[in-house]
Amino acid sequence: MEEYIGLDVSMKETAVSIRREASASGAGKCASDPKIIAELIRKRAPAAKRVVFETGPLSVWFYHVLRSERVPAICIDARHAKVAANKTDANDADGLAHLAEVGFFREVRVKGFDSMLTRTLVAARTRLVRITTELSNQIRGS
Repeated sequence: MEEYIGLDVSMKETAVSIRREASASGAGKCASDPKIIAELIRKRAPAAKRVVFETGPLSVWFYHVLRSERVPAICIDARHAKVAANKTDANDADGLAHLAEVGFFREVRVKGFDSMLTRTLVAARTRLVRITTELSNQIRGS
């Protein structure tokens, strides 16, 4: 029996929906930690064929950790997934699980974890330079 999982990821909690045989068989929420979610998937849906979630701020982290935990994670374009969304976390997760089941999604390429870290460091440096410039201009203006 194949199982398909949809994850609606947010900063604090992730809504999880499990579909078996064309019907929703499990739903709930858990902390937004990919290791906890991987453990939940191994316990509740050991025969998961696809685990689908949308692009977002946590998608790189989720993708790489879930893949390292041997979960068949697929990140899909959020604009493409909004067709199945009903704007509540549980409904979004169920819509994503349904997309995973029927295979009607567009998988996106997730950048490497090192690339994400480099980008974060460059953005932090840029912000620090901007803050330093604004502070020196404020002191100069006073």
